[in-house]
Amino acid sequence: MPLQNRVTPFGEILAVPERGLFTGNRGIIHDPATRTLLARRWTGKAWIVCLCEYKGMRREVMGERSWTELFFLDEATALAAGHRPCFFCRREAANRFRACWAHGTHAAPPSAPAMDRVLHAERLDGKAKRRHPLPRPIGDLPDGAMIAVEDEAFAVLHGEPFRWTPAGYQSAAISPKNAQLLTPPSTVKAFAAGYRPVFHPSLASASAV
Repeated sequence: MPLQNRVTPFGEILAVPERGLFTGNRGIIHDPATRTLLARRWTGKAWIVCLCEYKGMRREVMGERSWTELFFLDEATALAAGHRPCFFCRREAANRFRACWAHGTHAAPPSAPAMDRVLHAERLDGKAKRRHPLPRPIGDLPDGAMIAVEDEAFAVLHGEPFRWTPAGYQSAAISPKNAQLLTPPSTVKAFAAGYRPVFHPSLASASAV
């Protein structure tokens, strides 16, 4: 049986076989004795996206009283759920992300805790995932932004939406009516300023159809 540690763009944590390209965490949210999730879904505001492999380090997934290993199809999925790049194992990406975050503000790049405070407010509506009004038409959203149409998530690439599934992306024809923004607005602004999230290879295949 797969462990319950796969994150969707809605921030939900599922038990599915596919793990995806990235790992990450929201603190300790599991019981190592049973390797099952606790009732809580985060213990702090630092939700990060990490490499699955880093300098040969190995961990037993959900086997220790340490951070709970979560998995994401790709970076776009993790960022839609409200995570940000890790400054430990992904320092270059994290520095690019915060530079793009601050682009056009005439302010110094923010600290990780400062970004976490903003993201925490933008990713949650109580305990549920916050959905935002679209800041612009779907065709004008930057690559990597994710939208929700009812209970389905779609990643935007070159102005076109592609359906998210746990196994990858699919081509899709959707009506823009009632679409909402899943990716936190601050992250979308970072995309617009030039940050390019890592996509699952299935997105390139779907966009070629």
